[in-house]
Amino acid sequence: MKYVYGPVSSKRLGQSLGVDLLPSKSCTWNCIYCQLGRTKSYVTRREEFFPKEEIFREIQEAVASRSPIDWITFVGSGETTLYKGLGWLVHETKALTTIPVAVITNGSLLSDPDVRKELLEADAVLPSFNAGSSELFERIDRPAPGFTYERHLGGLKAFRQEYTGQLWVEVMLISGLNDSPEALQDIARALREVAPDTIHLVLPTRPSTESDVHLPVDEAVSRARFILSGVATVIHPEKGAMSLRDAADIADTIASITARHPLQERELRHALDELIPDEPEEVERMVQRLLGSGRFKTLLLQDGEVYWVPSSDTRS
Repeated sequence: MKYVYGPVSSKRLGQSLGVDLLPSKSCTWNCIYCQLGRTKSYVTRREEFFPKEEIFREIQEAVASRSPIDWITFVGSGETTLYKGLGWLVHETKALTTIPVAVITNGSLLSDPDVRKELLEADAVLPSFNAGSSELFERIDRPAPGFTYERHLGGLKAFRQEYTGQLWVEVMLISGLNDSPEALQDIARALREVAPDTIHLVLPTRPSTESDVHLPVDEAVSRARFILSGVATVIHPEKGAMSLRDAADIADTIASITARHPLQERELRHALDELIPDEPEEVERMVQRLLGSGRFKTLLLQDGEVYWVPSSDTRS
């Protein structure tokens, strides 16, 4: 499939069927932690990048043939709400199935009334909020010109006033940037104005192109949970288990996932162990065959974790 992939394990949404609406990388921001790499050219105008009817046909096929699916999640190789047919897709998907629908977004376009209206039928919307000041917002999210901190916060507040579903704000915690007591208090102060249902605390565990993006220490994570819990319930979910049981073609499934984000080798091996239990040698042969296909390469992070990315990925 061209637009739909998974279901894959999600830290927030269990077995999530992903729907990718954008050409890579189409974004209003150039976040330092982005797993897709740098934004070479900002995209700020909404378009129907691909025919919405083709995307919906793939959703129909996946819902009919794949299980289990806990959520249908609209995402993008960039900023999801740039897709102009998003509201139509959310509406049609809700009419198709009782599986809940989520939209993952950086929230940069929530200042647009049309965007807010298109998201109202979603069961959950997950916008980003990584900084409680204009200075830190510019350092972490690096937005396109005109996408100011005030516009971002104002859009979140306006959406909260209109939206009755679950608003789950995601805070990416980065060592030395937004994990200090002062930075966290600023975030908490701003989010009190938004009143999210929950705050999802996430860490930059996937490879970034920026050398100064590091995981916060445990003390900083605990501090963030304590300070932000004064605003809403803070969730720092464990990663779910990836499954390849329903994969028609394992290599194609892995290629579809790595095209959207790096895949932890430990997670991949666990899924292969589940698929071929008690046969470690066969699992190793399959890993080597996949790597030998020329479609993938590995990245070794400083913490010793190995990730798979497409062979065309420019990160070293």
